[in-house]
Amino acid sequence: QVQLVESGGGLVQAGGSLRLSCAASGTILRINAMGWYRRAPGKQRELVATITDGGRTNYLDSVKGRFTISRDYAKNTVYLQMNSLKPEDTADYYCNADISDLRTYRSGDYWGQGTQVTVSS
Repeated sequence: QVQLVESGGGLVQAGGSLRLSCAASGTILRINAMGWYRRAPGKQRELVATITDGGRTNYLDSVKGRFTISRDYAKNTVYLQMNSLKPEDTADYYCNADISDLRTYRSGDYWGQGTQVTVSS
């Protein structure tokens, strides 16, 4: 089985920083891509940032210049460094990964359990 475990959420003042981590473990053949989604209260889920095996990154327009996504390939971990946080960044953040399972040789979409980020004004 493949699992994604998230950490790093919390409560922070506007202008502060947090770093989210998401570690993948289990029967991993290859991690094709990883990313972060978020869902704010009363709003639909939105894609925050993605990173591919080639290192190509994409960001939600509202977080460009403030958030940075990166990967540690040795640890099968993706990070989201969040700087200059704003109250509108308050949401539950979810790690997502496209992973090929070495047991089945099938690719699948996996999700972390979610971590809460609250930014006070």
